[in-house]
Amino acid sequence: MNRKTLAAGTAAALVLAAAGGAKAEDLTLCWAAWDPANALVELSKDFTAQSGIGMKFEFVPWTNFADRMLNELNSGGKLCDLMIGDSQWIGAGAESGHYVKLNDFFDANGIKMSDFVAATVTGYSEWPKGTPNYWALPAFGDVVGWTYRKDWFERPDIQAAFKEKTGRDLTPPQTFPELKEIAEFFQGREIDGKTVYGASIYTERGSEGITMGVMDVLYSYGFKYENPEKPYDMQGYVNSPGAVEGLEFYKSLYDCCTAPGASNTYMGEGIDAYKSGQVALQMNFAFTWPGFESDPNVGGGKTGYLVNPAGPTGERFAQLGGQGISVVSYSEKQDAALQYIKWFAQPEVQQKWWSMGGFSCLRSVVEDPAFAASQPYAQTFLDSMAIVKDFWAEPAYATLLQDAQKRFHDYVVAGNGTAQEALDGLVEDWTVTFEDEGKL
Repeated sequence: MNRKTLAAGTAAALVLAAAGGAKAEDLTLCWAAWDPANALVELSKDFTAQSGIGMKFEFVPWTNFADRMLNELNSGGKLCDLMIGDSQWIGAGAESGHYVKLNDFFDANGIKMSDFVAATVTGYSEWPKGTPNYWALPAFGDVVGWTYRKDWFERPDIQAAFKEKTGRDLTPPQTFPELKEIAEFFQGREIDGKTVYGASIYTERGSEGITMGVMDVLYSYGFKYENPEKPYDMQGYVNSPGAVEGLEFYKSLYDCCTAPGASNTYMGEGIDAYKSGQVALQMNFAFTWPGFESDPNVGGGKTGYLVNPAGPTGERFAQLGGQGISVVSYSEKQDAALQYIKWFAQPEVQQKWWSMGGFSCLRSVVEDPAFAASQPYAQTFLDSMAIVKDFWAEPAYATLLQDAQKRFHDYVVAGNGTAQEALDGLVEDWTVTFEDEGKL
């Protein structure tokens, strides 16, 4: 998913990336500007020490990342030797010839996709989906989950007030109705002399934010992109009764339980709202969790981590984030770029990547018996990655995403029309795109 610039530390990475002139043997790795990129700069120093190949980095804020890098790829540009591209780009990267197919390289170097978490292989590496055609190595696992103010939940006065209001104990929500009930309880409540609000959810219109938030709910309400038996047959799946109910729920959560001025919020705004003590619950990608754990205001046991709640039938899914790392086909340094891929795939490198705040996708790392206890959020990450679904990875994903952004924001935030009308319109929009591509 596209991610925003999220931390002051990003500036440090950009300075590191710019330091010194490029040498002929330098590789340039392109990614978004966020905390994990800073960690990768540090990790990659080991690659340079071992190989003698210098590393440069081109990091672009998430708000501009897709436009900047897709333009670079579509123009056949040679800026990037390695690209950590968004999960939805894999179709376009493969079909448009932007990425080098890695099957032969993997085979020659003993890199097995079965060694990586299956969902990340499907999400970040495969095209067409479900086939053993690989265009990237899983690089950074990510998924939408929830954080909650554990310290607030455990306060006797708050527990008593919740019990009096609802008749049940205040416990971390396991279903979306429970989450909303908790958010309504905290909305406008005064805690330690400060007015707080229920939840921070995604509403951002410009890139992908509200779609990532809405889909995170709709999957568990029964939404499907298409008929499992007939590709691109969307009628009754995208706009199913369950999907309509899920979209209505998302709007009701926005209307009842968000802070004033939350009409265009995504990852960065969610982080700020949560760290500042403004909200009790926060929807965000897992990459944010290490930062919360170390934060003086919400770290040190004050934060709890939740798998996405279940829908009305008990189904539970979560929106996939994360990216794979690809070799750009226009690079004149493909051999050196492949050398980096081989180095990055090593178990000891992946273990260090996790320890530095990178979310490894290597099974030997995440399935190690010690992994679940290695961080307070590690088990939640594992459980979340086991239930992921992703947005269209079609070559036309950008158009499909723009349609979703408009339909969802117009209904949820602007209050135009009904959920049924929004999803019916989305079927119409997506049908046009697939017809133009000759797929319908």
